[in-house]
Amino acid sequence: MVLPTKDEWIKALTERHGKELQQAFSSATVAICGLGGLGSNIAIALTRAGIGKLILIDFDRVDITNLHRQQYKAEQIGMYKTVALAKNLKEIAPYISLEIHTERITEDNALTLLQDADIICEAFDDAECKAMLTEIVLTEMRDKYLVAASGLAGLYDANRIKTRKVTSKFYLCGDEKSDVADGIGLVSSRVMICAAHQAHTVLRILANNFEE
Repeated sequence: MVLPTKDEWIKALTERHGKELQQAFSSATVAICGLGGLGSNIAIALTRAGIGKLILIDFDRVDITNLHRQQYKAEQIGMYKTVALAKNLKEIAPYISLEIHTERITEDNALTLLQDADIICEAFDDAECKAMLTEIVLTEMRDKYLVAASGLAGLYDANRIKTRKVTSKFYLCGDEKSDVADGIGLVSSRVMICAAHQAHTVLRILANNFEE
């Protein structure tokens, strides 16, 4: 198999999106915090869109229980999610720039890990981690956009998942009600829908195409 050249790759993306929009995508750096059901799906959508650089952050390893909703393969069980996802993304888009951090985001390291990102995607399962990251970005990184998620569990109507503009640089995706502890918990299709909302919000921000 012969891979396309980088010039061929960029040409195909430019023909799809137009020169100006693709330049905005190609020059952007997006951080994805958490590489589970949300984060791994966000990463694949943004990679396919031609985002120039992704910062991938997670401390966990791929487990068999992840495979029903996360973008990993059975052969990758036991691998760090950062390493496994980077491999999968390179198979999709060989010229994407990736920066991986196999560690847990904390109040002490968040500013350092996220300093180069234009847009930050919050993709945690844990409510305390979500709150911690949101607080740090909104109070100490006010120049950056934050795209977060709240409410994506269960077999509820997929149309309940929405994207809401909270402030000029803070967007929240989900139904803002359902909880992973309720009923069936996380289901692949609904998780993917919320992740698609987050990825699409990133692209609309970069396109300067988000209505008030």
